Amino acid sequence: MTMHEQQKAFPAFRIPGSGGWLALAAESTGDESQQGVRNAMDKLKNTLLASLQMQHLVVLAGSGCSRSAGGPSLLDLWEHAVGDEPTEEARGTAEKVNHDLADKNIEALLSRVEAFLQVNQDEVVSEFLNSSKQVILDQCSTFLDHNKLNDHETFLHRLSRRRVRDQRLKVFTTNYDICYERAAAALGGVALDGFSFTAPRRYDPRFFGYDIIRRPRSGDDLGQYLEGVFLLYKLHGSVNWAKGGDGTICEKDKPTPAEACLIYPARGKYQQSFVQPHLESMAQYLAAVREPNTCLLTVGFGFNDDHLAEPLLGAVQSNPHLRVIVVDPDARKNEASGNSNWKRLFDLSSRGEDVWFITASFGEFAQMMPDLKSLTPADTLLKAIKGATRES
Repeated sequence: MTMHEQQKAFPAFRIPGSGGWLALAAESTGDESQQGVRNAMDKLKNTLLASLQMQHLVVLAGSGCSRSAGGPSLLDLWEHAVGDEPTEEARGTAEKVNHDLADKNIEALLSRVEAFLQVNQDEVVSEFLNSSKQVILDQCSTFLDHNKLNDHETFLHRLSRRRVRDQRLKVFTTNYDICYERAAAALGGVALDGFSFTAPRRYDPRFFGYDIIRRPRSGDDLGQYLEGVFLLYKLHGSVNWAKGGDGTICEKDKPTPAEACLIYPARGKYQQSFVQPHLESMAQYLAAVREPNTCLLTVGFGFNDDHLAEPLLGAVQSNPHLRVIVVDPDARKNEASGNSNWKRLFDLSSRGEDVWFITASFGEFAQMMPDLKSLTPADTLLKAIKGATRES
């Protein structure tokens, strides 16, 4: 078994200021090893219990979340757009835009295609771009037919049990699919996604400021906030968003590539993120990481999008009340061989910044998350007293 396989086989987590990892599964049957795992699991549970009850809870979800439901990877998109054996159209396009097809990077190829079309009119290249966009729309939509949303439902169910007096959960996702919307509907929850409550649903940022309360049938009580409501920000758009000729954005089943309001995988993501409707989500994201008493969970996010990673890294250094919990099955591998953003994260954590790492998939982490209502107020107080006594 290779070192990488060992790291993936035995989940672990790393606390700020530490250069080591605490195992969450025993690598041997010895009593000492088993006790170490139990201690680590208790520490992780207590950390998560405290973190998930912070005033502001923010989730940054990447493609790893959709993969758990059967969603495509970037390599899958490459194979469907270009072909395992490249099509004639793909070969002709790659030759014109000077891309080596041995580099199976759909983002790099589409970046070159878009740059080429800005200064050239070419029917073959234009047709390849449109067909690739259609492939992305289809691949990010059809996998939901299999309804493998157990992980999303578990994740949202446990987070929805936060105290209603706290700020609403905010979920920022780079995924185009509607996994979170479907999971919320299955749970009877409500995702406030910036669209109107009536059909046809139209996008208007004002709807992010709305909330839902439960009013009593009689009496002077003004009502209580409804449980299971959260804010959902689709940073790169959605497969069911369509932009009309007048600039309005509506929900539409199966929009065409020309209508679809998506930021496709290409290096122009940074610039496109600052155009509506994506601008509003970016503005909310930039504000969220600067809020005091905030816990930010990154799940399935590879830190390859600099326009999202850079503000987070900056907030870690400038916001003393921000806790970041990074969940990734390859976190230990990325400590040594990840991109520059991963290296900066580990460096900040080693210096004592409040950055935690957990080696787990999205589904595994959903099961790790504590049930926020499993403890009574008395139990919670007792745990806090015991923790304070132990530390003193």
